[in-house]
Amino acid sequence: MDLNKAGKISTMKNTDNDLKNKENKIIQKKRGFSFLLIILSLPWVVSCSLSYSFQGGNINYDLVKTITIQDFPNRAPLVYPSLSQTFDQALRNRFIEQTRLVAVPNNGDIEIEGEITGYDIQGMAVKEDAFASRARLTITVKVRYTNNKEPESDVDQSFSASREFDSGQTLDPGVQENLNREIVDELIDMIYNATVANW
Repeated sequence: MDLNKAGKISTMKNTDNDLKNKENKIIQKKRGFSFLLIILSLPWVVSCSLSYSFQGGNINYDLVKTITIQDFPNRAPLVYPSLSQTFDQALRNRFIEQTRLVAVPNNGDIEIEGEITGYDIQGMAVKEDAFASRARLTITVKVRYTNNKEPESDVDQSFSASREFDSGQTLDPGVQENLNREIVDELIDMIYNATVANW
C-alpha cells in the first residue's frame, strides 16, 4: 500500500509539473505573440504620425489663410519649352493639396515667386572612344518665399536637383520629359520642406 501511495503521489507530482510546464509554455507563447504584435504595429503608428506632420507643415492657420504662387519664368541659358508650365503646376498642386491655404491671385498671406535659372546637361562617364556614356540633367530654381504674417519664416534660396541617364537618349523627348518630371517632383519636395514643412 505504501508503494501504491508513493506511486500515486509521484504521478500527481508529475501531473502538477506537466501542468506547470504547459502553463509556462502558454504564457511564453502569449508574451511572444504580444511582443510580435507590438513590433508589427510600430510601423503603422510611426507612419500615421509622420503622414500627419507633412500635411500643412508648420503653418499657423490662425494667422495665415491665403497663398499666392506666381508663374516661374524660364531664364535658364538652355530652355526646355514645357518646363516652366510643368514646374508651375506641380508647385501649385503641392501647396494647395497639402495645406489648408486658399489660392488667391495677388497679395496672399504667403507669396511664392521665382524663376528657373538652370537647365544643364553634362557628360559624365567617358568611354574609350572619348564620348560620354552617361549624362546628367540638372535643373536649378531660385525661390522667394514670403510669409507676410510671420516674416521670420521667409526663404530666399536656390534649389537644384539632377538625374543621370544614358547619353544615347539625350535627344529622345520622351526620356527628357520623364527626367524633367522626376526632377521637378524632387525640387517641389525640397521647396515644400524648406518653407512650410520647415525642415
